[in-house]
Amino acid sequence: MTQRGTLGIAVVGTGRMGADHVRRITEVISGARVSAVVDIDAERAKQLADGIDGCTAYTDPAAALAADDVDAVIIASPGPAHEAALLTAFAHDLPVLCEKPLTPDAASALRVMEAEQKLGHRRVQVGFMRRYDAEYLQLKALLDSGELGRPLMLHNRHRNADVLPYFTEQMLINDSVVHEMDVARWLLDQEITAITVMKPKPSGNAPEGLSDPQFVVLETDGGVLVDVEIYVNCRFGYQVQAEAVCENGTARIGEAHGMLVNTAGRWGGSIAPDFVERFVDAYDREVQAWVDATLRGQVTGPSSWDGYAAAAVCEAGVRAQAEGRRTEVELIERPALYR
Repeated sequence: MTQRGTLGIAVVGTGRMGADHVRRITEVISGARVSAVVDIDAERAKQLADGIDGCTAYTDPAAALAADDVDAVIIASPGPAHEAALLTAFAHDLPVLCEKPLTPDAASALRVMEAEQKLGHRRVQVGFMRRYDAEYLQLKALLDSGELGRPLMLHNRHRNADVLPYFTEQMLINDSVVHEMDVARWLLDQEITAITVMKPKPSGNAPEGLSDPQFVVLETDGGVLVDVEIYVNCRFGYQVQAEAVCENGTARIGEAHGMLVNTAGRWGGSIAPDFVERFVDAYDREVQAWVDATLRGQVTGPSSWDGYAAAAVCEAGVRAQAEGRRTEVELIERPALYR
């Protein structure tokens, strides 16, 4: 470890998420420092590195990961670049926090899992940050306690104010509903076996060529039905909600955040404008937990298996979306390393 036991981290990708992680490590969490930043945009990487003592800018991930002052890696580059960066990290036996997706498809995720298994130990934590959100943690603890009995259904709403012009139909599944896929697997401790995607008449706010909103139904191997309303052009803000319906009661999260005001015959509060603000605390907890575990010589949190399972469900979801029919999810047998 560098600098009196602190973890020297290379951040690969300095776009919105990567730059936010650099800020987080530098200003918020303890036990780590940014020792390298990597981006194909050399000037952007240099500008970021220049503001951090002892930080070096790179354009090549392999060069950064080979540096003596790099002890661990955060991968925040676009999904198609993840596999190469992960395999390079494995070559140096470096712990990795990889933003979702682990990789963009199940086949490449399998290759990553196979390479990690050859190491004989876990090296990857996948960045499914909702598992670190205070409300989701509370719901998980309640379901695990058995107080409400067996879960029967899980209702989810996932709404964005709007999306960028390049947002595609497939991204509704791969970039948005993927979070509900992972959090459902985690909350229920069950695998998703099938998916159906239904489309109402599109909103007038939806851009040309994007059928928005959509309604997704997931089936699990434990007999739970999970539904997701995904609406990415709702206009009013960013909203994530979940309700578990169990044998002996229900539990709902995400209804309101922050201060509630009553004034002049009206009541209300604020709605987060985007996911970064809504889940800022979850990101902080996620990265701190990863740093703490790494300093202990451990790897915790969502694994490469979770990244692979999400990719497999997404692939089935995109097929269901395109073909308008229930589609089964194909998963390999879970390897021993991830049990």
